[in-house]
Amino acid sequence: MNRDDVRWDFYFITDSDLTAQTVVEDVEEALEAGCGVVQYREKERSFEEMVEEARALRSLCLDHGACLIINDDLDVAIAVDADGVHMGQGDVPLKEARMRMPDGIIGITCHTPEEALSAEDQGADYIGASAIFATTTKADAGDAIGLHGLEEISTAVALPIVAIGGIKIEHVPDLVRSGTDGVCAISATVGRPSVRKAVKRFLDLVASSKVSSTQRDTGG
Repeated sequence: MNRDDVRWDFYFITDSDLTAQTVVEDVEEALEAGCGVVQYREKERSFEEMVEEARALRSLCLDHGACLIINDDLDVAIAVDADGVHMGQGDVPLKEARMRMPDGIIGITCHTPEEALSAEDQGADYIGASAIFATTTKADAGDAIGLHGLEEISTAVALPIVAIGGIKIEHVPDLVRSGTDGVCAISATVGRPSVRKAVKRFLDLVASSKVSSTQRDTGG
């Protein structure tokens, strides 16, 4: 999948600790709601178990025209022919990731405009701006950068931006105004009584917020 074809509005990240069902069921519901990007994030399972689960997610994403990103693990991403991989600042260097996945969509977590500019210069395809607000779903997320930090990152680079970290439904309009292309909300979707309904609420609000933002920018 080409970066330009990705539907960034809602970026779904799996969480096997938080889910009330299975990761595969969560992803199926998110895709049925219209989610365009799924990131498979798993730290506790063996390589073989991750490949098996990621292959199931790959099949679902293909059926729904969605993008599958693997968190941190290039070996799993290559094994399942994922669309791409997402790396943190301390993970495999972007240059190495690009060598191993020359056509992959590579995302980088960034906390500052300087990190975002560096990622763009090295050939990243999108930026995960993190953490916007305080979060409990990722222990190493770092200090919150807030809406101002998000705006600084979105202004600095021309890449798609996904806002991650502590995001709730009521934050969406401000996030869109601050320049994000998509949002990720783990606690607000995974483990909810209906993942489908939770994701759909985010998708609808992101879409309407983008319309409102465009109208303001054009004086409409």
